[in-house]
Amino acid sequence: MANEAYEATTHGVLVRVTPSFLAEHSDPQLGRFAWSYTVEIENHGHETVQLVSRHWIITDAMNRVEEVKGPGVVGEQPILGPREAFRYTSGCPLATPSGAMRGSYRMRGPDGHMFDVAIPEFSLHLPLATRSMN
Repeated sequence: MANEAYEATTHGVLVRVTPSFLAEHSDPQLGRFAWSYTVEIENHGHETVQLVSRHWIITDAMNRVEEVKGPGVVGEQPILGPREAFRYTSGCPLATPSGAMRGSYRMRGPDGHMFDVAIPEFSLHLPLATRSMN
């Protein structure tokens, strides 16, 4: 079964996220559920942009919310010219078998102006989970 991809386009920048459950890093008996997610960022615009920072909102099945903010992604602040893309994989632990993530990337345009690009909300949901976020 292929993992579902979630997409959003803002200001000509496409963000595609594909989450995967990491059974080998999870321990349901201890309430530890590990997920990875691969993000592809594609510049469909006509100007070069740079990813400056990230803002994640992570919600578990008990509606507990955690926000994560910081510079760049995986230690980088990629610069994307027109028709260029950047791909990375990261992870997220949850204390419940389902949840969701969403957020935004702060981007810098060629003239220095800053703008936000949406990260689509995506589901972290085990097939056997009793409660799903979406």
